[in-house]
Amino acid sequence: MYIIHNGKIITEEAILDGYAVVIEGETIQEIIPQKDIVHFGDAQLIDARGGYISPGFIDIHSDYIETIASPRPTSMMDFNISLREAEKILISHGITTMFHSLSFYREDVFTHKPMRNPQNIQRMVDAIDATHHELHLIRHRLHARFEIDNIDEVDRLVKNIEDDKVHLLSFMDHTPGQGQYRNLEVYRETLKGYRNISDDAVNVIIAERQSTEFLTIEKIKEVADIALAKGIAIASHDDDNMKKLDLVKTFGTTISEFPITLDVALKAKELGLYTIAGAPNVLLGGSHSGNLSAAEAIGHDCVDILCSDYYPAALLHAIFDLHDKHGNDLHKMFMMVTLNPAKAVRMDDELGSIKVGKKADILVIERMDDGYPMLTATMVNGALITTTNYRTK
Repeated sequence: MYIIHNGKIITEEAILDGYAVVIEGETIQEIIPQKDIVHFGDAQLIDARGGYISPGFIDIHSDYIETIASPRPTSMMDFNISLREAEKILISHGITTMFHSLSFYREDVFTHKPMRNPQNIQRMVDAIDATHHELHLIRHRLHARFEIDNIDEVDRLVKNIEDDKVHLLSFMDHTPGQGQYRNLEVYRETLKGYRNISDDAVNVIIAERQSTEFLTIEKIKEVADIALAKGIAIASHDDDNMKKLDLVKTFGTTISEFPITLDVALKAKELGLYTIAGAPNVLLGGSHSGNLSAAEAIGHDCVDILCSDYYPAALLHAIFDLHDKHGNDLHKMFMMVTLNPAKAVRMDDELGSIKVGKKADILVIERMDDGYPMLTATMVNGALITTTNYRTK
């Protein structure tokens, strides 16, 4: 039994002061007044030292594992080592459930990433699935990001869905001239940033990408129905107009990842979709692709969820930046990385909040004198995973 005390508890409804959290086994047993901890003589006390007692972060969109598994275009590390090393990093940032976002591309024109060839993707899918049955620190889940021109890999995707290896599915379209790259100049500059390439060669790539064959609407719906029957949430990606929102709704989509403009984000919310923005966008002061500012969208109340996208440290820092620098309600910012993503991926019956009966995924977050957030204790399923002690000498 553990009791986490002397902190401000992030509950579903508010930030609660003067109370303590009692954990026994894997679950949260009670939330009690601070004075009552004396009645639990056998419990191990964890002193939050005035910090925040938060649910563990649930990150539903991050391709970070690709960087860990393939740190260089010509280097491919052992996938089991990659997952075990990645989870040590992720837990240090408060991420207790990670949806590893693997990109099922037909062709990645930006850079040579060996992680994105079909054989390596499948190996990583299988490695993620294997973590459920062996020693691990955090929950590993799979977010299958399927590019809609990847016609040859549809059967493999469906097999993984049927084998319960997929936990979130998004359909992506990175064709230049729409979505994330609706501004062709941004596409050109991004491509040149990755490759030493001439303007003429860029023009050829744009023409080829715009004339490629895509999955039919009927085929997308067919795959989506298979996923929905398994209880898997469906996400759209880089929504850039109202017609696309109406279309993706017909697939059973409930999540809009990275809406491109404010009006699209507002419309997505109006349609009842969970909207996602990237936490790195908050720290950078805007989108690296020149699209919607996450802080602006949050100010207009049209973002529900923050994800780490490609930088796991961003989640913790974005919460406090949005509160300290932008004046947003701190409790609401915590919900964007805990309860809201849990609801979006249908895990909120067990995860996402500090509530009696739920799994004890809990963080203790203190702050330095300058406001820097320090993660000083992490717990997953009632097991104390790490404690960190900052020092002055």
